[in-house]
Amino acid sequence: MGFGNESRKVVKKDDREEEEEETGCWVKLRFMGSCMSSRSRVDHSVSGRTGTHYAESEPTKENSRDQPVVPVSSTTTSNAESTSSTSKFSEELKVASQLRKFTFIDLKLATRNFRPESLLGEGGFGCVFKGWIEENGTAPVKPGTGLTVAVKTLNIEGLQGHKEWLAEVDFLGNLLHPNLVKLVGYCIEDDHRLLVYEFMPRGSLENHLFRKGSLPLPWSVRMKIALGAAKGLAFLHEEAERLVIYRDFKTSNILLDADYNAKLSDFGLAKDGPEGDKTHVSTRVMGTYGYAAPEYVMTGHLTSKSDVYSFGVVLLEMLTGRRSMDKNRPNGEHNLVEWARPHLGDKRRFFRVLDPRLEGHFSIKGALKAAQLAAQCLSRDPKVRPRMSEVVETLKPLPNLKDMASSSYNFQTMQSDRSRSNLTAKNGIRAQAGFVVRNGQPMRSLSSSNGPHASPCHHLPPSPKPKAKE
Repeated sequence: MGFGNESRKVVKKDDREEEEEETGCWVKLRFMGSCMSSRSRVDHSVSGRTGTHYAESEPTKENSRDQPVVPVSSTTTSNAESTSSTSKFSEELKVASQLRKFTFIDLKLATRNFRPESLLGEGGFGCVFKGWIEENGTAPVKPGTGLTVAVKTLNIEGLQGHKEWLAEVDFLGNLLHPNLVKLVGYCIEDDHRLLVYEFMPRGSLENHLFRKGSLPLPWSVRMKIALGAAKGLAFLHEEAERLVIYRDFKTSNILLDADYNAKLSDFGLAKDGPEGDKTHVSTRVMGTYGYAAPEYVMTGHLTSKSDVYSFGVVLLEMLTGRRSMDKNRPNGEHNLVEWARPHLGDKRRFFRVLDPRLEGHFSIKGALKAAQLAAQCLSRDPKVRPRMSEVVETLKPLPNLKDMASSSYNFQTMQSDRSRSNLTAKNGIRAQAGFVVRNGQPMRSLSSSNGPHASPCHHLPPSPKPKAKE
C-alpha cells in the first residue's frame, strides 16, 4: 500500500502525456479523510469508488515510503463515462467458481458499518476493513466468531482503476497456492466494488521491518519469510497454468499469517507473461521506485526477471533493516541497492550491511549465502539473474542453520576491534602509519582495518581461545 510522508514524484511513461504529482505531509490525512468520507457515503447508501494497494495490517501512524513509478489511473473521465451498470461490469468478470458473491449490505454489516475501529489499513487507492462472515457462507456474524476477513473497498477513479480491480479478481480468483493470499469473494453492486480476502493477523512485512517500535524479526523468521515469498513468485513464474509476472513485489505486499508464513497480496498490477516466441511483454512502466528493475524502467520490457530483481531488493531490505529508498540516510546511502552492492560479494565486508538490530544473532553461512543470492538477483544483466525456483532451493536450508555469529570467536574479535576503533575515535585518538597519538605519546594502533561503515559492538572482547569456533 503505497503512500508516504515524503514528496512523491509520479511520471507516466506514455507517448501522449507526462504528469507529475506532488504529495506531502497531508497525504495521510487525505487518505484517512477519503476512508471516512467513503464510509459516510456508504452509510447514506450513496455509491463510492475506491482503489487501493491493500495490506492486512493494523493502521500505523508512520506512512509507507513506497513511491509508484506511474499512477494506476490514467485520465479522468466524466461521471457519465465512469458510471456503468452492474450487468456491464459483470460481463467482464471471469470469476472462479469457488469465489463467494457478497451483497453490499452483507459486507457493510460484517465490518460493523465500516467504522474506524475496523480499519486495518489505508492507501492511495482505498481502505481495508476487518470483518466477520459465516465460515462457509456470505452472511455477517458477530465479531470474533465465524471467519475473519479483510474487506477491501475500491474507489474507481476512471477506467484504469476498474481494470486493476478486474485483474485482482482474475488472478487471485483463479490462482490457489499456500503463498498467495486467498481471495474469498467479491461484491459488485451498482457502483460498489469490494474484495474479501482471508485475514492475515501479523500484517505486512513492511511493518515488521520498518515500523517504529516494532521488535526486530529474528534471523530464522526473516529467512522463513523470504523462502515463502520466493515460493509464491516461483509458482507464478513456473508452476501456474499461465505465466504470471507479479510486477509489484515489495515489503508492503508480503503479508504474514499467525505463524509468519508469507503470502503475496495485491495483484492489481500483475500481467500475463509473454507467449510463444516472445521474450517480454511491452507495457507502461508501473510499479514502485526502488523495487522496479532498471531495464524495465528504461524500456518498458517486462519479464519474469523483473520480479527476480524486485525480490533481490526485498531480500536486501530483510538483511539490512533498511528501506529500498531512504532520503533520511547520509549522502551515498539513499539508494539501498547502490549502497550495499559493493559489499555483497565480499566475505569480509558483507557483515557491514547486516541489520545491527540482529546483534550477531544470525547464521554466518546463511547470511553470506543470502547476501550472495541478493547480489545475483540484483545483477544489472537480467539474463544472469536466477530463476525463482533456483532462489527457492538456495533459501531452503537457511532458516535452520545454527552457526550463530554471536558464538563465533572470529566474528566477536572483528566486532570488538570495531568497537575499540569507535571508542578511540570518540576520545580524539589520531592514527598515523600504524600508530596513534594520545597526548603527544605514540601508541600502537588498536585496529588498522576498520572501514567507514564500522558499527559499534555491544559484546565484550572475548577471551583467547585455542581454536576458532564457527
